[in-house]
Amino acid sequence: MRQKKYEIDMTSGPILNKLLLFAIPLMASSLLQLLFNAADTIVVGKFAGDTALGAVGSTSALINLMVNLFLGLSVGTNVLVARFFAAKQEKDLSETIHTSILLSFVSGIFLLVIGVLFSKYFLIWMGSPDGVRELSTLYLQIYFLGTPAMLLYNFGAAILRATGDTQRPLYYLIIAGIINVILNLFFVIVFHMSVAGVGIATVISQCVSAFLVLRCLIQSTGSIHFEISKLHIHRDKFFRILQIGLPASFQGLLFSLSNVIIQASVNSFGEITVAGNSAAASIEGFVYVSMNAFHQAAITFTSQNMGAGKKERVVPILLRAQMCVIVTGLILGNLAVFFGDPLLHLYTNNPKAISAGLVRLLYICAPYFLCGMMDVMVGSLRGLGYSVMPMIVSLIGACGLRLIWIFTFFQTERFHYIESLYATYPVSWSVTCFAHIICFIIVWHKIKNKNT
Repeated sequence: MRQKKYEIDMTSGPILNKLLLFAIPLMASSLLQLLFNAADTIVVGKFAGDTALGAVGSTSALINLMVNLFLGLSVGTNVLVARFFAAKQEKDLSETIHTSILLSFVSGIFLLVIGVLFSKYFLIWMGSPDGVRELSTLYLQIYFLGTPAMLLYNFGAAILRATGDTQRPLYYLIIAGIINVILNLFFVIVFHMSVAGVGIATVISQCVSAFLVLRCLIQSTGSIHFEISKLHIHRDKFFRILQIGLPASFQGLLFSLSNVIIQASVNSFGEITVAGNSAAASIEGFVYVSMNAFHQAAITFTSQNMGAGKKERVVPILLRAQMCVIVTGLILGNLAVFFGDPLLHLYTNNPKAISAGLVRLLYICAPYFLCGMMDVMVGSLRGLGYSVMPMIVSLIGACGLRLIWIFTFFQTERFHYIESLYATYPVSWSVTCFAHIICFIIVWHKIKNKNT
């Protein structure tokens, strides 16, 4: 069948080559998806000023907080589709796909309503500076109009990736990314629409990517074929998606919540620091999604091998994914620090904002490989079907430590400076990664003893 040429056999043969074959297109896809927001911040920073840059950049933590709650459910879709696909259970696979697509659309409509109605109040709660709050509200309201399309694309792409197809989601994002950049420049430079222009461009590009991935599923002739007439919430698949996806959603929500609180703390240092922080966060995002490709690979490879009964491949998959993520994090993270000055100049020409951005890059990007190691451990645990455990560990180890620091030591005069705030990231990654390693050892021994 035609779609077979896109699929990767994850259950036999050499692991490292196939892991890279899976992860590299996924990495490129994630980088292109991130370019949506990067194009927004670069265009408004260059052509609409630092206030507009701060308005767009300071919304990212809030967007992630709301969107991650539902994007985490796509992890449940990925795990189930990968298992049913490897086990050749076509009826269960079809029911999972149709349940997931309907779930993504309903979730997107819910986010649209909440985002449009309450964006202003969320920004007030975050302590968004008065100078950027009105523009930030406008950008958020426009952005959330595109959430149904965004979730449809992400769930559809999760289905394709669960079968080993990371190429076609990449092609679709190349098309959508080019459209996004062209429309950004057109709306901002020609029509002087500032943050409204980049928001509208992002929504249009999201609709394009959603259309392309749905058309792909509809035209597929194999086991992942999608029919609109078959859209239905199958209760057993729905609850299994929730069983795996909700803890992942909650974990993403907790991380985003801690980032929102950190963003609120950053806001207290003024608009210049907010602008520099926003630009640096955009740069480090490229490092994060590059590492995150191996997190996704760990989930999918582990899920397929568990579904196919090839449990002996699980630990080798984990070790190779860890090796890849450490190398990726060390190289890209330190390159971001080394070239930080010229990279930040892409976003703003304000020397003070650039200096503020360089501080964030040094404290977060240099040790970023620790975050990648932590995420790969989480991916392996979820691929084994354990989703609640990494959620609890992340709640205590990462989010808990950050919040304790912010609400205690950071409030004192001695520690109330921006470097103290950023240092909470590498510390929390280290502690949480170590805890996840212990959890994996316990889970793996449990699985082996059960099989015996």
